[in-house]
Amino acid sequence: MESNGVITARVALLDPDKLDLKLLVFLLIKAARHDAQWLDQFAKATKSMPEILSVHRMSGDLDYMLRARVKDMSDYDLLYRRLIERVDLADVSASFVMETIKDTNTLPL
Repeated sequence: MESNGVITARVALLDPDKLDLKLLVFLLIKAARHDAQWLDQFAKATKSMPEILSVHRMSGDLDYMLRARVKDMSDYDLLYRRLIERVDLADVSASFVMETIKDTNTLPL
């Protein structure tokens, strides 16, 4: 499966609580513009921020959904400030996870 590209990486799964990264946040983003230059700037900014674990371009009312892991609310505020310094956004809202019922990377084979 590695030789044909089905297995893309081998990783260790770490306990975020033991690493003091207890706050899981989903950021809902509306783009300030819809052009290649903005998209390139947004991609570079989000890829350079290790707290941001995933970035998804969405259909519907939102443009992007980001998943991030931070220490606490103050740490989230720093992440938010760094993000808006790097890229112009029309709107950002955040939802904070109170309880995780299921979270897996296992694909349904």
